[in-house]
Amino acid sequence: MLNSDTAATRRPHHWLIDLVLLGALWGASFLFMRVGAAEFGALPTAAVRVAIAALFLLPIALWRGHGPTLVRQWRPIFGIGIFNSGLPFALFCFALLTITAGLGAVLNATAPMFGALVAWAWFSERPRGWRVPGLLIGFAGVAMLAGDAVGFRSGTAGHAALWAVLACLAACLSYGIAASATRRWLVGVPPLAAAAGSQIGATAFLALPAVWTWPAQWPSLRAWWALLVLGVFCTGLAYVLYFRLIDAAGPARALTVTFLVPVFAVFYGVVFLDERVTAWMLLCAAVIVCGVALSTGLLGAGRHRSATVDASMGTGSNRELR
Repeated sequence: MLNSDTAATRRPHHWLIDLVLLGALWGASFLFMRVGAAEFGALPTAAVRVAIAALFLLPIALWRGHGPTLVRQWRPIFGIGIFNSGLPFALFCFALLTITAGLGAVLNATAPMFGALVAWAWFSERPRGWRVPGLLIGFAGVAMLAGDAVGFRSGTAGHAALWAVLACLAACLSYGIAASATRRWLVGVPPLAAAAGSQIGATAFLALPAVWTWPAQWPSLRAWWALLVLGVFCTGLAYVLYFRLIDAAGPARALTVTFLVPVFAVFYGVVFLDERVTAWMLLCAAVIVCGVALSTGLLGAGRHRSATVDASMGTGSNRELR
């Protein structure tokens, strides 16, 4: 395998295309989750998504010879899949029943900050330098955005918006737990094996809740198509692209996809769902992005930058999926 910096130098256009395409796919996941959840409900939407992704990824993993690894490491892989996919996907689907796809994607951008906090608690990796102000700035942006989302609503609507924001933040915390758990228990496990196995674990976790909450009225063909695209392209194919991006460009460059996802999600929401974007929302998004960039070390120069970014991403190969 080529050194990531060398590969990125030799194939600059290839990894940039993968980066933009990955941002577009993960941004679209919020659009399709919102469309699917409106008819399926939160839990069935998340369950169908991970089940389709598992069916997409498992044959690829087996073809690449990762079957023995899946059998040997199934317990930690399946368990991490709950925190990496099952729980956060369900929480985002619940949130998108109330808030816009764009707002959900902006809140999702805080996942690396939660990853840094969990790593601090789990591995005693205390944030240093600009990382501490970055965390404060990022969470200040979240507070500003949450206050705006809840402040213009009263009564039940305001409470629903608050719960939706909290669900998004809980999903990001779950991503952070999954990243640190991956560092703890899945070191050396091939990323594709972890990806396929985590989707199987998430499917098992969500199967019964999805059956219990399955809608009485059969969802429309439009909703089924949304979940098919969500599972195959926004989850399965996105995993493959992300691993290729890390291999070609390195973890530091791959992490910059965090900043593209909200851009695409907001664009899709405006164009396809007639969502409204306010100047305050854009300001809060900019504050959050600055906080993420500082807290993950992407704006920090120096020899410790790569290690900082790797810590924010878990192992560098098994970062959470959108």
